[in-house]
Amino acid sequence: MKKITRKKHLEMKLQSIPSHPNPKVGLEQYATPSVIASDLVWNAHSLGDIENKNILDLGCGTGIFTIASALMGANLACGVDVDDESIRLARQVSDNLDLGNADYILSDVCDLNVGFEVDTVIQNPPFGSQRRAKVGQDLNFIKKACMLKPSVLYSFHMASTQEFLLDFYQAEGLEITHLFRYDFPIPKIYDFHTKEKQNVNVIVIRALLDF
Repeated sequence: MKKITRKKHLEMKLQSIPSHPNPKVGLEQYATPSVIASDLVWNAHSLGDIENKNILDLGCGTGIFTIASALMGANLACGVDVDDESIRLARQVSDNLDLGNADYILSDVCDLNVGFEVDTVIQNPPFGSQRRAKVGQDLNFIKKACMLKPSVLYSFHMASTQEFLLDFYQAEGLEITHLFRYDFPIPKIYDFHTKEKQNVNVIVIRALLDF
């Protein structure tokens, strides 16, 4: 595949990824918009965290960060999700794009074992936006990422938990280098939603792991 040289071209490629046909509220399955995914992966590529690297996408859903990383020259981009429907759809899209450097694992993230060295973890975990909890399962994802010992971690969180998270990352021995901020649109896909769309302020923390 021809190398992508413009962020807009990456975004256009990612727009071909269909939404989950049967989103499960218990897994907080909200699709990351292509404009957000392309911006984050483009920035990660610019920081040297994608090309020729082994990327692990935890809680990959339908594979947008896995696919974006593969398109941007990852050595291997591997998505992990507990939902078999998500994995099947992600595989189909990757096959259609002829991405030989993309792979997927059906697994609970907390039970995950990988057989390769991980350079970069990207994760958009369930973070409790509907439970109104101060923190959610994102903390378990951070701890698992630390166990996998990548060089760098990119992790989505609710912006309202930023102060707590900065302390948590520091306690885990992680060096925060960048904060990316996005308005994440939550569409009306579940019965309890009352608005057609609601924007949630999120942050993506880039952190270096010092072991």
